[in-house]
Amino acid sequence: MALPHVATFTDTYLPTVNGVTYTVETWRDRWRDRGGRMDVVYPNSDHEPSGNEYPVRSLPFPFYEGFRLGMPQIPKGVRDAELVHAHTPFSLGMAGQRLAGKLDVPFVASYHTPTSEYAEYVSFNGAVESAVRSSAESYERWFLGRADTVIAPGERAATHLRESIDLDTTVTVVPNGVDTTVFEPVDTAAFRDRYDLPDGPIVGYTGRHGYEKCLEDIITACEGLDVTVVFGGDGPARESLEATAEHSDVDVRFLGFLDRAELPELYSTLDVFAFPSPVETQGLVALEANCCGTPVAGVDAGALSDTIEDGETGYSYDEGDIDGFRRAIERVLDDRERLRERCVARRNVVSVEHAIDKLADVYDSVL
Repeated sequence: MALPHVATFTDTYLPTVNGVTYTVETWRDRWRDRGGRMDVVYPNSDHEPSGNEYPVRSLPFPFYEGFRLGMPQIPKGVRDAELVHAHTPFSLGMAGQRLAGKLDVPFVASYHTPTSEYAEYVSFNGAVESAVRSSAESYERWFLGRADTVIAPGERAATHLRESIDLDTTVTVVPNGVDTTVFEPVDTAAFRDRYDLPDGPIVGYTGRHGYEKCLEDIITACEGLDVTVVFGGDGPARESLEATAEHSDVDVRFLGFLDRAELPELYSTLDVFAFPSPVETQGLVALEANCCGTPVAGVDAGALSDTIEDGETGYSYDEGDIDGFRRAIERVLDDRERLRERCVARRNVVSVEHAIDKLADVYDSVL
């Protein structure tokens, strides 16, 4: 059966590297590999568009450095789509919703990040933040409620939508998936030399440096441990994170933005992937780390409650318990060889190929 022509709308795309960008790009490529067409509409940026990529006019988002807000435009190249898929509830998601209505085709929406989590970036005091969060949830319920089906990357996110957001629309779990041809254990000698990393145990994180991810807890939890802490990536909380590092006795290294080709080297270098973020809808970087043989010490909250299997892919701790975080890191260090074997053995379970199989089923169900 021929695969449908899908028009994808996203407010974050290349050259920005994060979980949403990775998912959109990887799904597009795998869909094309199977003989389908998946267009990508995204905010104009430094990224040079290739076939079936359509940048639209954009403006910098004043509250979040590096994020651009696309104008709700519908490029001519996507106006014959058979299905519209929005990876954002914001302006371009609205454009996708409008296109689906004009064409009378199914509208699918992915739930990547709770809209309310952006409240901290646009608020200046607690009262305003609370009001923004409440309004964001109401808007989220309205936007997602107009989709034919909503895709959540994990069971926790799906449960949140059904119970906390009280969404009546069908919610289907489709994991983002990991490209296991890329994320696998690799030699780390060149990476260590490139970034002058020591030989001892290394605890680290890579991804967006957002305030809501509680990354400073990694530094605090590693105080008193004989480890080096490494941060890859960047984001609005970077300056605050560096200030915390300056006042700590922990050896902390900031590697900055890493090319995606370097990520398997980073993951393979780490003895522990530390993940204190309680707001993840899947925590893709934790799965990427696992596929490279690196176990996770992470918070038992959000999607990480499902992503981390204690004693199999790492160890978890209760949210806010810094001593518990430190113990989880120590447990991973003590048990890392066995955990590495378990992580590698589970690689196929989280592959992107399985995700595309499920995505195809979702599209078929609404067409």
